[in-house]
Amino acid sequence: MSLLSLIVALVVVGVIMWAINAYIPMEARIKNILNIVVIIVVVFWLLKVFGVIGRMDTITVGLLS
Repeated sequence: MSLLSLIVALVVVGVIMWAINAYIPMEARIKNILNIVVIIVVVFWLLKVFGVIGRMDTITVGLLS
């Protein structure tokens, strides 16, 4: 992924989040939760893009039967 694509993707996510926060009437608590979830997802995506974390499909939660 090129740096330009990365910047464009981050700008698009930012504009979408701004539009949601500015124009969609929601309770403030729900907006805060939405913002936190989007930030966490974007941070994980950036870590994956830059190779800090590896493949996500190798992570397992719980016991396998």
